[in-house]
Amino acid sequence: MRKKPAQLQADVALVAITFIWGSTFVVVKNALEDISTLLFLALRFSLAAVALACILGPRVRAAGRLAYSIRGGVIVGFFLWSGYVLQTIGLRYTSPSKAGFLTGLAIPMVPLLAALVYRKAPHWIELAGVGVAAVGMGLMTLRADVFEIGRGDLLIVCSAVAWAVHIVSLGHIAERGNVAAIALTQIAVSALLSLFACSWLEPARVSWTPAVWFALVVTSLFATALAFSVQTWAQKHTTPTRTALIFSLEGVFAWLTSFFLTGELLPPRAVFGAGLILSGILLVELKPFSGKKAPEN
Repeated sequence: MRKKPAQLQADVALVAITFIWGSTFVVVKNALEDISTLLFLALRFSLAAVALACILGPRVRAAGRLAYSIRGGVIVGFFLWSGYVLQTIGLRYTSPSKAGFLTGLAIPMVPLLAALVYRKAPHWIELAGVGVAAVGMGLMTLRADVFEIGRGDLLIVCSAVAWAVHIVSLGHIAERGNVAAIALTQIAVSALLSLFACSWLEPARVSWTPAVWFALVVTSLFATALAFSVQTWAQKHTTPTRTALIFSLEGVFAWLTSFFLTGELLPPRAVFGAGLILSGILLVELKPFSGKKAPEN
C-alpha cells in the first residue's frame, strides 16, 4: 500500500528537524563553556516562545479545542523541559557523539510506551526495525570506554526517558488538539520552568561570546520554535514508533557535525552502524516481509 501524502510529508519533515537537532550537539557544548546551563535553556525557550507567539498567536486565538490543547501542551511541555535540562547538563560531562547515542535510547522505549497508551502491541516488523536501529546507534557512536558510565551519561539516559514520554504523549495529544496551541504552550511552559529553575538551582553566569549568541539564535529559532512546531504537526500524521525511528538519525547527524567542526573520525564499525540505522528505518517504512500493511501504533 502506498504511503499517504500527509504521512510522507510528515516523515520528511521529521528527518529535517532531526538534522537540525543532531547538528546542535557540538554548538551547544561549545556555548556551555561561556554560559550556565539553565540560563541558556531559559533564554533559548523564552526567545522561541516569543517568536512562536508572534507567528502563531492569531491561530491560537482561533483554535478549536483550545482548553484541551493548552492542557496537553502543559503536559508535553514538562517532559520537553525535563529532557532538555537533563540532556544539556549531561553534555557538560560527556562527548557529543556519546550523548547522541544515549539520547537515542529513547527509540526502543517508544514502542513499549505507545503500546500502553494505544493498547495495541507493536507489529513485529516495527520492533525489528527499532532493534536494528538501536544496534546501529551503538556501533555508530560507542567507544572503548562506553561501559565507564559517568554522571553525564546517567543524566543523558534520564533525558532519553523524558524524550520517549514526550514523543508518545505528543502524538496522542496532537491527534485531538490544535497544533498551534500545543506547540506554543509546550514551549512557553518550558521557558517558564527554565526561568524558575534558573533562579534557584544554579548560579547564573554568562560571557557574551560569539559562540553563545550563535547557539542561542540557532537553538531558539530553528531547533526549538521551528522544530517543535513541525514535530507537533507531523505527529498528527505519523506514528510514535515511526517518529522514534526517524529520530534515530540524530546520532548520525550529530557525528557528521562533530566531524566537520572538530574533525572527529568515523571508524569502520560506525559506518556499518549508520547502515543499520538506515536499514531499520527502511524495514519499517517498506515492510518487505509483510504481505499487508502493518497496523499503526
